[in-house]
Amino acid sequence: MDPFTAAALTTAVTATVSLLVENLSHLISYNWKLYTGLKKSCEDLFDEVKRLNAFLIDNANQRSNSTQWDVLVDKIRRTVYKAEDVVDKLLIQGKLDQESNIAKKMFHKTYKNRNFTEEINEILEEVRKILDENQNLFEANPTIDNQAETVVQEEQGSSLENHEVVGFDKEATEVINRLVEGAECLDVIPVVGMPGLGKTTLARKIYNDPKISREFFSCIWVFIGQSTCVKRDILFNILKGFTNSFDEFKNINEADITQEIRKRVANGGKCLIVLDDVWDSNVVDFVKTVFPDNKKAHRIMMTTRHEDIARSVNKYPHNLKFLDGVESFQLLEKRAFGVSRCPVELVEHGEAIVAKCSGVPLTIVVIAGALRGRTSEIDWRVVRENVGKHLIQEDKLQRCVNVVRLSYNHLPHEKKACFLYFGAFPQGFDIPAWKLIRLWIAEGLIMSKLSGNEIEEIAEYYLNDFANRNLVMVMGKTSNGRIKTCRVHDMLHEFCVEEATRLTLFKQVCLTSDQDIVPSIQNSITCRRVSIQSSVPQNFISKKTVEEHVRSLLCFSSKQKQVDFSNIDIKHIPNTFPLMRVLDIESLKFSIPREFYQLLQLRYIAISGDFKELPKLFTSFCNAQTLILNTSKPTLDIKADIWNMPRLRHLRTNKPAILPPPTCSSSTNSCLLQTLSLVTPESCKGNVLSKAGNVKKLNIEGNLTPFLETSKSEFFSNFQVLKLLESLTLLNDDKSNKSLHLPSAFSECLPNLKKLTLSKTRFDWNQAYRLGQVKNLQVLKLKENAFTGKSWKMEPGGFEKLQVLWIEMADFVSWEASNCPFPRLRSLVLISCLNLEAVPVELADLDNLQEMTLDNTRKASESAREIEREKKKKQADPESGKFKVTVPY
Repeated sequence: MDPFTAAALTTAVTATVSLLVENLSHLISYNWKLYTGLKKSCEDLFDEVKRLNAFLIDNANQRSNSTQWDVLVDKIRRTVYKAEDVVDKLLIQGKLDQESNIAKKMFHKTYKNRNFTEEINEILEEVRKILDENQNLFEANPTIDNQAETVVQEEQGSSLENHEVVGFDKEATEVINRLVEGAECLDVIPVVGMPGLGKTTLARKIYNDPKISREFFSCIWVFIGQSTCVKRDILFNILKGFTNSFDEFKNINEADITQEIRKRVANGGKCLIVLDDVWDSNVVDFVKTVFPDNKKAHRIMMTTRHEDIARSVNKYPHNLKFLDGVESFQLLEKRAFGVSRCPVELVEHGEAIVAKCSGVPLTIVVIAGALRGRTSEIDWRVVRENVGKHLIQEDKLQRCVNVVRLSYNHLPHEKKACFLYFGAFPQGFDIPAWKLIRLWIAEGLIMSKLSGNEIEEIAEYYLNDFANRNLVMVMGKTSNGRIKTCRVHDMLHEFCVEEATRLTLFKQVCLTSDQDIVPSIQNSITCRRVSIQSSVPQNFISKKTVEEHVRSLLCFSSKQKQVDFSNIDIKHIPNTFPLMRVLDIESLKFSIPREFYQLLQLRYIAISGDFKELPKLFTSFCNAQTLILNTSKPTLDIKADIWNMPRLRHLRTNKPAILPPPTCSSSTNSCLLQTLSLVTPESCKGNVLSKAGNVKKLNIEGNLTPFLETSKSEFFSNFQVLKLLESLTLLNDDKSNKSLHLPSAFSECLPNLKKLTLSKTRFDWNQAYRLGQVKNLQVLKLKENAFTGKSWKMEPGGFEKLQVLWIEMADFVSWEASNCPFPRLRSLVLISCLNLEAVPVELADLDNLQEMTLDNTRKASESAREIEREKKKKQADPESGKFKVTVPY
């Protein structure tokens, strides 16, 4: 047995055991007068399961070659799943018996006739037997100690810097020359190489090169991937690169989309389309059809791992080379130490490590992730020896897989299940960080020993740590530098799916066109979590199907890959999966059946449909932590008493929600809500927000005119209860274009606000100084006429902590900042400020300013270049930071 398997298997089981401990704790707190003789059995089981949990954690990082361990883990897993099934049913029955009136309304399935006492006692004996028979099973073996959490915590976010690409300068120059030179007719430039060699990295470097932005009028990136390609989806993604208002084209056919693209290409300049990860040459053939024959030297750049596909579209593809020894060590050094140099005593070990990596960047990057933050020569020697063992195969692809496993094995055991969960998402899927974090938590995968930290912060720390270790690619960042979207490399994705399947963490249902057999989800051990990523045949979920063991159902369809889920009969979901905890079916159009309310164990609900309201019965979801609701209606009326849902932390809707005021029963209970996005302005009146004291993020959309017509408006006075509010968005949709007034007391009502976004509020620039009085404001985004007027003349002081200023679609002509505030401004973004004549030259004096981006703001571009020149003069001092100006042509 693999020496690391003990820790890996423990990871999958420990998450379930920890969740069982939590559920037993809730069960014991119930009214046990209803269950004579059962309380003592549950308390005893609670004590023994806690011992079992401690037993697993204590031995999580031990390595054992004993087949006994394999047998033991399987026995623990089966026993724990059996206990989980019984406890979950008992929890539901207890809830129904406590609230029998709700039970009558909802026609719940009940478990009254079950002999719970006998079942609990049988499980209790099994757990005791496991503990008694296996106390001396493990023998400690030397391993790399996982460094203290605090060490990694100090480095949190360090991987979010833009890593310098190593070894690709010459390659990039060659491909760029092929793209900008050559024939006037359409040409395709393939970049081909094995997985992990850096094809996408090189393509991104080229795509973002200033020479490309100068040469091409339009540059569009489209991810293709291995899954069966749908022409319409690919064409639609190309069309989105030409327009921001693509909703009007959602329902048109393939031919019409092609015509729309051809029209835009014909009317514009040179166009570059990048097709990333192509598996079929037919993709390139039909993308060619969008280009008119107008001899403007349009180009397609594609990446592929298949030489035959590359040569079928161009006899002379660009074959990506392997890194040489010097480049390999440079890459290891940069990824392991950042801007610092490798300590002299570690250089020999580093050179020996990269010598075994065969010049494959992914292999080096993953190993560097395992070494990041480690400066002990002993640690490097151990990695050097293990790399040798894992890279003995002649096949370079298998070497990469083995290195991924090596880095995975060095993860702390409590993080392994979270990493493998990336495989539950489709390959090439850009995962929103907030969604990933909420799912981790709902699945019970966050097992933290860090006291005093909120669970969301711990989950975000895990995600940052994966990025630090180069296991996760950061695809997008928020304005304040946090991870916004992420994904894993295709090879790491394949590893996650295979390892998670082996450890029974989840079951992936992903059919290809040549598959006839539908994967079964009936196995109670391997199918606790089900991720559907492709169309399924009829009756996959039917009236007769009952899979009580399934705890999670995830259905994924993306903008890149639309999946037809029409064969899933959604009305049968509640009866098929009655003990479900996680339901993410945003990709399906959902009508709420009455049986839906029997799913009392739900922690995470993500649904879409033609909802006019959220019914009162949603209040019965007492375990719900996250509600994500998408409706086709203009607003969503919340009838449920969200203030009385004891675990609800996040409410997200795609259309403004009308919130209810707290009821008498909710006024006596604490409310944990942290996110309210979106809500109507009317939801902020009176005492509606009186229970929202824990809210950190609030997004408001609707007609703000009645609330902000005068400078004496008391609209924000209701926000004084929001003591923890950090992020506020105001989106005004009033079509009258009336100017609004920013109340003078705005800053006093929001003392802890860190991020503010305004859109269409049409405040006067003379009132902008009031935003500067918000003491903790770090990010300010002013979008589409947030302020109006010809001039912004800044007053001295204010904006003391502002780091990011984003101004978009503003009509001002001049911007005066002779008394320039912004002592901590790091980033300035100006988008579509068509009339702005110049950026204040005083910004050149800001020591912390690192980047300035101007997009479609041509009149001010020369002043931005002047500021860049001034900043560069000051950078003669080596202590000065780098400064970057981006002005697309």
